[in-house]
Amino acid sequence: MLYIDKHLIHEVTSPQAFSEVEGRGIPIFRPHQVVATTDHNVPTVNQHLPIKDALSKKQVEKLLENCEKHNITCYGLGHPYQGIVHVMSPELGITQPGMTMVCGDSHTSTHGAFGTIAFGIGTSQVAQVFASQCLLLQRPKKMRVTVYGELKKDVVSPKDVILYIISELGTNSGTGHFVEYAGQVFEDMSMEGRMTVCNMSIEMGARGGMIAPDNTTFEYIKGREFAPKGNKFEEKVVYWNTLSTDKGADFDLEYEFDGSKIEPMITYGTNPGMGIKITEKIPEKENDPSFEKALNYMGFKKGEKLLGKSIKYVFIGSCTNSRIEDFRTVASYIKGKKKAKNVNALLVPGSQKVAQQIEDEGLRAIFEEAGFSIRQPGCSACLGMNEDKIPENEYCVSTSNRNFEGRQGQGARTLLTSPLTAAATAISGKIENV
Repeated sequence: MLYIDKHLIHEVTSPQAFSEVEGRGIPIFRPHQVVATTDHNVPTVNQHLPIKDALSKKQVEKLLENCEKHNITCYGLGHPYQGIVHVMSPELGITQPGMTMVCGDSHTSTHGAFGTIAFGIGTSQVAQVFASQCLLLQRPKKMRVTVYGELKKDVVSPKDVILYIISELGTNSGTGHFVEYAGQVFEDMSMEGRMTVCNMSIEMGARGGMIAPDNTTFEYIKGREFAPKGNKFEEKVVYWNTLSTDKGADFDLEYEFDGSKIEPMITYGTNPGMGIKITEKIPEKENDPSFEKALNYMGFKKGEKLLGKSIKYVFIGSCTNSRIEDFRTVASYIKGKKKAKNVNALLVPGSQKVAQQIEDEGLRAIFEEAGFSIRQPGCSACLGMNEDKIPENEYCVSTSNRNFEGRQGQGARTLLTSPLTAAATAISGKIENV
């Protein structure tokens, strides 16, 4: 039985859970430990106007109504703290080392970047936490992935690192496990980069991923809205420093990789494990029906090279890559350039705070001059649940975390990359290496 320190909710997986506890006459046990935001279904244009889609409108309204009824903090559209749940919580200092955190969203593993036990739960479990602030769980196994050495500077990003790991280990490699990422490569990463890595732990089948907190973690948290202040912060740091894995600790599975061998990555299939270095060719596997099915859906052939392939859609956003660091990277690459005429390039900040930083740092002008479309915060084209969908049979180079059939819209074909590769592709009009 695990006590939950912080419960994050959004408009999609919470309505049924609220109905469940209300139907049984059970109050929300600890509403002050629940934080809500609207993100999945919200439009990313004209957020000041009523939502057009009836289902989305109903879900958003129901969340606001439920939160008001049960005295739960909610950051709805128009609130300066609103954003994708896995972006706004860390940047507000809500996410802190040593916490247990859950959300009715699989990519809750993002928060493990802070040394938290963070994982996604189903709607029935959301109700369980509402009622008791606890969860009944099977204890997961332990897995460690160590990446030593150094990455190629200004070329290989944290997104490339996790896509490389998943392509090497497979999408079922972490099933039943919690993953710890260790080694110099992760120690050198920014918190934004660590969040990107932990975000995609679920794509290798793991329940969650985590990185030991260190000075990088503490400096990121310090001074944020809901972080401890003054002496309380210093006291917390003393505790947080005790959370690192003991030397000689046993793991059920261990893997090691050389960071210097990692290159910019891209997926070619319909799961995140179907990835290759951007300079490589699609593998020529035999007698693998699922592989054949994926290539057929994507319109690719064995042995084909993706580099240079024409692309019409580029999406830079999602809970994986919509933080200010991601947009700074994109801006530094596209400054003074123009996107290709055949490309529809969509930039979607992960929160209102990121959107404000884009304004304050003068990045909006760079994006607009390059011909990129900048939207308001939300999950957007990551999951095809709102108005930002990719047309059928079109390719989208995307910084999101999933490339399943129809993930970005019915018949859409998704190729996962880093923000830098996505930016280069938008400028070139075809899949481009940096």
